[in-house]
Amino acid sequence: MSERLGPLGQATGYPDRYDPSLLFAVSRTPQRAGIGIGDPLPFTGADVWTAYEHTWLDGRGKPCIAMLSIVVPADSPFIVESKSVKLYLGSFAQTRFDDAAQVVATIERDLAVATGAGIAVTVLRDARIEAIGGEAIDDADVSIDRYQVDPSLLRAGGETVAETLRSDLFRSVCPVTGQPDYASVAIAYRGPRIDRAALLRYIVSYRLHAGFHEHCAERIFVDLAARCACEALTVQARFTRRGGLDINPFRTNAGVAVPANVRTDRQ
Repeated sequence: MSERLGPLGQATGYPDRYDPSLLFAVSRTPQRAGIGIGDPLPFTGADVWTAYEHTWLDGRGKPCIAMLSIVVPADSPFIVESKSVKLYLGSFAQTRFDDAAQVVATIERDLAVATGAGIAVTVLRDARIEAIGGEAIDDADVSIDRYQVDPSLLRAGGETVAETLRSDLFRSVCPVTGQPDYASVAIAYRGPRIDRAALLRYIVSYRLHAGFHEHCAERIFVDLAARCACEALTVQARFTRRGGLDINPFRTNAGVAVPANVRTDRQ
């Protein structure tokens, strides 16, 4: 990977002619090493991106528009920095393609080169809106004074349970621009009962944390697995969109498939 910073945090133009060189890959390895993730990975999963406003020209120059789902496997050696994806997708705007299938194949090929893994792109025709699953913990009566990630806040013990808990209070910041990122986080686990107030304090402790979406989800997974002795664990984070894109990391060691990319009520 190049050591250049890429487009994130820099003034840029907005090209509207197809240009795959706009994609900027970021290695997963350094951030994973920082939280003790090595090979083999302790989870399976994917990063599910939604491109809400993708547009191009058909063979006669008529604009086409579609909503796309882009699935990047969690075992890809690279992620692609989000601003570079926005610029890349924007470069389709004044480029002619024979049909949507050619657009999909082009994006799959270019992102496979950038990430080092096979990519699945589909056109979303179903705009269903659903709430992210799980029992909400946001009404817990807690006082909070820690806003940098603190896994020591987590508590679990007692009987073994299987449940899914959800919070809509997750916030982190972009590690380059400092812009806020908001998400709903669902945690499905089997193991000693997790203290809900402690879990909420932990989730809120990301509030000033500088981290990419994918890395935040993986850190939550690692911290819960280590601190709460989960026998099976799934972490799903659905981030609200910026610039027409959202990113939705999904990590699991429970052998469950990546869920359908259905828009949530916050998205």
